[in-house]
Amino acid sequence: MAEHAHREITQRELRNESGAIMRGVERGESFTITRNGTPIGKLIPLRRRTFVPRAEAMAAFATAPEVDAERFRSDLDSSIDQDPFSREW
Repeated sequence: MAEHAHREITQRELRNESGAIMRGVERGESFTITRNGTPIGKLIPLRRRTFVPRAEAMAAFATAPEVDAERFRSDLDSSIDQDPFSREW
């Protein structure tokens, strides 16, 4: 994933150039908004979901160890059944 630009902009720039700034955010750019030279906020793009093809996902997990379902359940049950108040300090 490529690094995108990060710019510092004034509150006035945000107000006057909001359309261009929002298009920049859509492209992945981020901005620190300043007032009187002091940073007061950040404007950053939201992460978007990335589709991963099934074959690629299966290949990523192909070398993962197998999970023994009964042992996993037993481990969960033993952890859940613990009484947190019975422990000595």
